[in-house]
Amino acid sequence: MIHKTSPTILCFGEVLWDSLPQGLFPGGAPINVAYHLKQLGDRAIPITAVGNDFLGQELVQRLRRWGLETDYISILPHKLTGAVQVQVDAKGSATYTIIEDVAWDWIELSSELEEVASQSRALVYGTLAQRSKHNRQQLTWLMERALKALKVYDVNLRPPFDSPELVWQLAKKADVIKLNDDELQKLLGKTLGRDALESGAQELAAITGCSRVCITAGAKGAGLLLDGNWFWAESEPITVADTIGAGDAFLAALVHGLLAGTVSPHDVLERASRLAEFVASNAGATPHYSISAEGQIQVPGK
Repeated sequence: MIHKTSPTILCFGEVLWDSLPQGLFPGGAPINVAYHLKQLGDRAIPITAVGNDFLGQELVQRLRRWGLETDYISILPHKLTGAVQVQVDAKGSATYTIIEDVAWDWIELSSELEEVASQSRALVYGTLAQRSKHNRQQLTWLMERALKALKVYDVNLRPPFDSPELVWQLAKKADVIKLNDDELQKLLGKTLGRDALESGAQELAAITGCSRVCITAGAKGAGLLLDGNWFWAESEPITVADTIGAGDAFLAALVHGLLAGTVSPHDVLERASRLAEFVASNAGATPHYSISAEGQIQVPGK
């Protein structure tokens, strides 16, 4: 349930259909993050675009059924709704073939968004949606108005839309950077074992000027560099269905915990890890669940 005191969190970027062997599922990292923020009790607002087609209309309806606000989703008559072909290997890891020049490459911002942005507590953005110059300009406009917001950069590299120059530009605008260990190694150009992730996070923080860096490392666990202090949470064993959206769920719980400020950084990591593991153990990025007052994941019918 969203309360009047719930923070407003803007989620800027792609919305699309994930084409999986089981069928079509709503997706796009910022939208997945918005879904999980909503489940955690926050007011998450997607800022994206769809085409004026059946798939776009259905996406908007799905998001409304999730309880998300759709006022700032642009409907573009001359662009198709985004889609991604997802291939999942035997270990549950996903690879993506992403259609180009679709609606979410041309996100439009309305004047009504200016007031909402000025009161927002966080702004989540990633790399993929910045593949178009248009969206990079729109994100700059949004950042200039979301002055009170925690700028959260979800690195989330999707080749070939992952040029190092763009990634570093986006990282230097952030107050929080979240990435996985493979992405950290790619950015720093070196191999890092678990024991070196803290020094890797510190190096990334020094380069970008961002003092809050979160690194997810799959079955090894997750770490958070927070203003010079390093926190670590171990993973728990699960049976992986697929990894789609697990990192998005983690990020949602991380942002929720940092904004709430009611639990320790270690407990924030623990809760984010448990939510990511829950998502990875289920098919798709947005399984049904709720969160208890004690922060426990509750599944309908169980």
